[in-house]
Amino acid sequence: MKKIDILECTLRDGSYAINYQFTAEDTAKIALALESVGFKYIEIGHGVGMNASSCKGRAAETDEVYLKTAQKVLTKAKYGMFFIPGIGRKKDLDLAAKYGMSFVRVGTNVTEAEQAEKYIKYAKKIGMMVSSNLMKSYVLPPKKFAQKAKLVEKFGADTVVLVDSAGGMLPVNIKEYIKAVKKVGVKAKIGFHGHNNFSLAIANILMAIECGASVVDSTLMGIGRSAGNAPTEILVTVLKKMGYQLNIDIFKTMDSAEKLIKPLMKKCKGIDSIAITSGYAEFHSSFFEIISKTAKKYHLDPRKLIVSVCEKEKVNVTEKLVIKIGKKLTGEL
Repeated sequence: MKKIDILECTLRDGSYAINYQFTAEDTAKIALALESVGFKYIEIGHGVGMNASSCKGRAAETDEVYLKTAQKVLTKAKYGMFFIPGIGRKKDLDLAAKYGMSFVRVGTNVTEAEQAEKYIKYAKKIGMMVSSNLMKSYVLPPKKFAQKAKLVEKFGADTVVLVDSAGGMLPVNIKEYIKAVKKVGVKAKIGFHGHNNFSLAIANILMAIECGASVVDSTLMGIGRSAGNAPTEILVTVLKKMGYQLNIDIFKTMDSAEKLIKPLMKKCKGIDSIAITSGYAEFHSSFFEIISKTAKKYHLDPRKLIVSVCEKEKVNVTEKLVIKIGKKLTGEL
């Protein structure tokens, strides 16, 4: 069987679920535990990425503290951060390089992939491995997605990541998208990052692997934004049962999840009706505050408002748009 790399992103995506409050101590304990059981790639830092504390909710620590902590405790595993153009800056990449960060994941909405060019090229220039995470991949059909994948490969991305940001993709969709990427001749590694709104994150990963993905994401106990991610402890166990040689201790992975993450899960919403609706409508949870506020103001079911909004827009949902649709639903327009 081919080699599969798991990019363990508990310390990044998982931070959404606790309001970005992983401390340096948490980072040290969890990163060290992940390395000790065999994970080679560990993502750390603010859920939204580098420099996000300046505008997207203040994390418990600065980027520099997270980097310094990872450098101090990790001796084998490679560590990296997320980076969104317009939030992250070149000087943030310089800081990361100073602390030996091995990889960066440059995230853009798939429709805005061009924004990644200068940052992918710069990160490569300073010696980092680079992933291009094409967020909200589902807003483009497979053929157009494949064109964006080819574009970011041209920029220099080592890995092109299909991202199911809303957790609403089905295994058949994963197959179609990766098939399209391979058809246009992308030579970069193919990755998959999915959310679990339909409880299909593991199934989608297995389909991605079957179709050619070699880098897949997961978090301990599935902790993460919205309905969370594929649970690492389940993923490694399933892959072991399928015969993949991951060199990861499945029982120690389970222990790490239960000891270090389970106590935090009280704060996580998990899969509720909003999460399911978000998957169905392909709605990104970052816009839910606008939905909630408008639904209360106009006495609407937020689920119906989510569906109506996503019939018009999925990438950049504005308050103006939501209010307009809310008024229409109540008959005010």
